[in-house]
Amino acid sequence: MSVAHSKRPPGRPRDPRLDAAILAAAERQLRERGYGGMSLESIAGAAGTTVPALRRRYRGKASLAQAVVDSLRIEALPEGTGASPRDRALAVLENMRLNLEREHSMALLGTLLAEESRNPELLERFRTRLVATRRERLADAVRSGVAAGELPPDADVDMLVSMLIGSFYARYISDGRLPRSWPRRALLQVWPAG
Repeated sequence: MSVAHSKRPPGRPRDPRLDAAILAAAERQLRERGYGGMSLESIAGAAGTTVPALRRRYRGKASLAQAVVDSLRIEALPEGTGASPRDRALAVLENMRLNLEREHSMALLGTLLAEESRNPELLERFRTRLVATRRERLADAVRSGVAAGELPPDADVDMLVSMLIGSFYARYISDGRLPRSWPRRALLQVWPAG
């Protein structure tokens, strides 16, 4: 047996169920208590583990809260190759709807907004990890639509992107849900189907 095969990583393999339980407990506390009300001790207890086991996964409360933010995207953004500009835009909006259907996603966003003055790094992480990529993919599709003559040449790309994405939040706030048809309906208002 070679030396490379005889070595194994130190320690026990991590249990993915425990990882999920820790993230769920941390998300619940972040949502219900805010960042200041979270504690590693109560998260460990709720997850059925110990603080040392939690610390082996996360350096501290800040890295655990960031992991919660990172876990908010449950569906990866679609790649934009091979589809028409409008179909790419629709795929981004469909992806947004799927992610917003995740239980408590809007409530957690509200918590991040409420924490902005005390812990701005959490909202910034949300912006860089989730918002920026989605906005850029949607803006790229809109720019391609302008270049293809499907949208007016003087279209304000940033405004169209903000209107489309903002319609999801406005609809949720007014009704508490997002119809499955919302991405198509929203896009149809600014970008008629060819």
